[in-house]
Amino acid sequence: MAFSDGARSIRNARVLRRVMQYARDFDALVIHHAEDPDLAAEGVMNEGEFASRLGLAGTPREAEAIMLDRDIRLVNLTGARYHAALVTTSLSLDIIAKAKADGLNVTCATSINHLALNENDIGDYRTFLKLAPPLRGKTSGVFLSRLGVRPHRRHRLGPQPARCRNQAAAVHEAEDGAIGLETMLSAGLRLVHSGEIPLGRLIAAMTIRPAEILRLPQGRLTVGAPADLIRFDPDEPFVVDPSKLHSRCKNTPFDEARMEGRVKLTLVAGEMVYEAE
Repeated sequence: MAFSDGARSIRNARVLRRVMQYARDFDALVIHHAEDPDLAAEGVMNEGEFASRLGLAGTPREAEAIMLDRDIRLVNLTGARYHAALVTTSLSLDIIAKAKADGLNVTCATSINHLALNENDIGDYRTFLKLAPPLRGKTSGVFLSRLGVRPHRRHRLGPQPARCRNQAAAVHEAEDGAIGLETMLSAGLRLVHSGEIPLGRLIAAMTIRPAEILRLPQGRLTVGAPADLIRFDPDEPFVVDPSKLHSRCKNTPFDEARMEGRVKLTLVAGEMVYEAE
């Protein structure tokens, strides 16, 4: 149904053009991680004033936008179906919007962590918020609002003490990535509880729309569709405890965050696979 190279970007435009041509012939989707690896280089967070204050190397928004713009031009050349796996900037959304206006078959996605957090949540060098692409600024205009888990802290410009230099080194050495599946619904419900989006829109974005893009029968309540369902209480409060997460990895950016919305029951193909205690 789709071709992708995961979290790696294809540098060679000719290679990606051929991928798109072959995918088009099979009416398959091309899913690409749009980030220029050379421009991103050693960046560990969003490039800007906050990165400078922390003494961390930054990744500019253009690293994403330049690669995405190239991809869209190849879509126009080949007529392929294209999905940008992770967009994080207003520059990228402008590119996608223009491509859609031009009639190209393109879609895009983001992560719940990029929706709910921004660069200020990194605070005291929190490595669990080192993502690729990085969390962007709260005024980037990409997403609805900042709904982070901890209050912002103001950092003074000036020389870094040794402790900060050591912490900065730890961020550079840490691997990219943070888990988000188990907290995805609850983090998304923050947008609902704040009145930013209606519940139906959130659910559609997490269910039927991805299924439509991948041309899968899941994600909808219709006769004959796979019975992949959840039952949840959108208002039940809880505190995120990493030790209780089912993932083998515990690096959640929502550690000890107070959230609302708990899944009570999960069905996969009609079989119960999870029930809350």
